[in-house]
Amino acid sequence: GGPRRLLLISNSTLHGGGYLGHCQQHIQSFLGQKVKRVLFIPYALHDRDAYARTAREKFESLGYGLDSIHESCDPVEAVRKSEAIFIGGGNTFRLLKALYDNSLIHEIRKRVLEDGIPYMGSSAGTNVATISINTTNDMPIVYPPSLKALGLVPFNINPHYLDPDVKRTHMGETREERIRQYHEEPNTPPVLGLREGTMLLVEGDKATLQGVTGARLFLRGKKPTEHEPGTDFSFLLTDSNLLNP
Repeated sequence: GGPRRLLLISNSTLHGGGYLGHCQQHIQSFLGQKVKRVLFIPYALHDRDAYARTAREKFESLGYGLDSIHESCDPVEAVRKSEAIFIGGGNTFRLLKALYDNSLIHEIRKRVLEDGIPYMGSSAGTNVATISINTTNDMPIVYPPSLKALGLVPFNINPHYLDPDVKRTHMGETREERIRQYHEEPNTPPVLGLREGTMLLVEGDKATLQGVTGARLFLRGKKPTEHEPGTDFSFLLTDSNLLNP
């Protein structure tokens, strides 16, 4: 066992770079030398074979073997044997439905929270690490049995967070307005808006913002606040008062 270890990345690809290129040093530092093989969960995309090839190529270039869970005849057993888990991006509803369909919610929680194996998520994989997928940007193209997710952290994240563009004439809701609408509902947890190029590193009860851009934190009933890389977000992991302002 050991404390939970999470690397929650906003996006897999940053403009001008390759797959996981902007965070590969963070990945190597996070996984270290103890981990030899990573279990990849490609459920968020339809073409799982192609997705696994892309991920395998990247992780092998970083010195890690990669097994894709969709190639296993027993997904639950694959999670039980895994040294580290990486869930990639795509459609969050499709991903969460597949996690439920394959009875993986409890197993992943146990491996990460009780056994202490490293968990990496990117985009949709970051969304499902939180309390729920209520703050995803994706369309509900399939219907998971619940919007409740893995609950590895006690708050929600909005990956690919976008600031309002003052020059645009588009009149739809901004991301900030949508999160505010979420917080109009009772008992809704904090939402961390992770801009592209940003990630949250969680080690036990310590959470630190990493990357190159920054994040915007939304607490129910309060004005959103702006945070630079290096910010200590540990209070989000331990302060239960944040859930019921």
